[in-house]
Amino acid sequence: MKSKTSRRQFLGTASALAAGTLISSHETFGFPFIINKSSRADSTIKGVKIGVITYSFRDLPDQSAEATLDYIRQCGITHVEMMGGPAESFAGAPKNPVDFRAMFPLWRKRQQKEELTEEEKKTLAEAEAKTKAYREEMATWRLKAPMSKFEEFKNMYKKADIEIYAFKPDAFGPQNSDADIDYGLRAAKALGASHITLEHPSNDAHTLKLGKAAEKYGMKVGYHGHEQQTFTLWDTALAQSPANALNLDFGHFVAAGNPNPLDIIRQKHDRIVSMHIKDRQTKTNGGANLPWGNGDTPIADALRLMRENKYSFPATIELEYRVPEGSSPIEEVKKCLEYCRKALG
Repeated sequence: MKSKTSRRQFLGTASALAAGTLISSHETFGFPFIINKSSRADSTIKGVKIGVITYSFRDLPDQSAEATLDYIRQCGITHVEMMGGPAESFAGAPKNPVDFRAMFPLWRKRQQKEELTEEEKKTLAEAEAKTKAYREEMATWRLKAPMSKFEEFKNMYKKADIEIYAFKPDAFGPQNSDADIDYGLRAAKALGASHITLEHPSNDAHTLKLGKAAEKYGMKVGYHGHEQQTFTLWDTALAQSPANALNLDFGHFVAAGNPNPLDIIRQKHDRIVSMHIKDRQTKTNGGANLPWGNGDTPIADALRLMRENKYSFPATIELEYRVPEGSSPIEEVKKCLEYCRKALG
């Protein structure tokens, strides 16, 4: 299976399509799990907490809570940043009528300003109309979403020794209501997360609003960045509220051409709540996402810096490079985890 979807594309489309999730049967996964306590995995390596964002499993057909749990366990990961889909579907969210994975090719084509056929334009317009109605349906559902189901979700993962440290539903953007934001923070709290994550909105009024909202719940807000990341991107948000923080993407930070990238970790470590790791080339070398060890991102140096300075925030594996023919997202995440073990060994 090939992983052809970049995280920016996924999030742009998932936001546009309200983070819908495909639900398929998970009967073959054999739940509940019987866990041998003496052989539990632990992805904390030499004091460095290695996690994974569930976006890494986006190309797998079953996106249910149970299947996602199984993917994580197969990888040997014990810490996770949870995208909205698995948890919200488990809590009873309405199903998105649009298959957003099927829409990726058309979305990419439009983003890259390639010419669309009339039929493709019609397909996109129909999907966007359905999405608008779905977003309204989701907003209504969130007003009465049962927090007990998110607590049940947390307990299911906890029994498998998996910690949910961050939650990333489509509830925190400038287009979302105050009720959406409140729902998202309460759900994150119920999941046991220490922080929520979202793309940096480049909107000072919105980061102020989110920071103040998070303060009420004792939560943190981790702002994620792409190639707009600089050493000063987060400064305004950090000054606005002690709840505002960095969800640093170290690979994108390198691709953006920032010099001495390890310095962002040294300078902001006390305000980083989690850090995505991937191996990207620098912009001058093409900026591609590559299998770890083939790009320009000093992943091993960053992990050792965390170990030496006892930084407590998680390093989050984010699978973005193309999955090789004959492999799978699970196998590639395993390789990334092994890379971390060797770097820290």
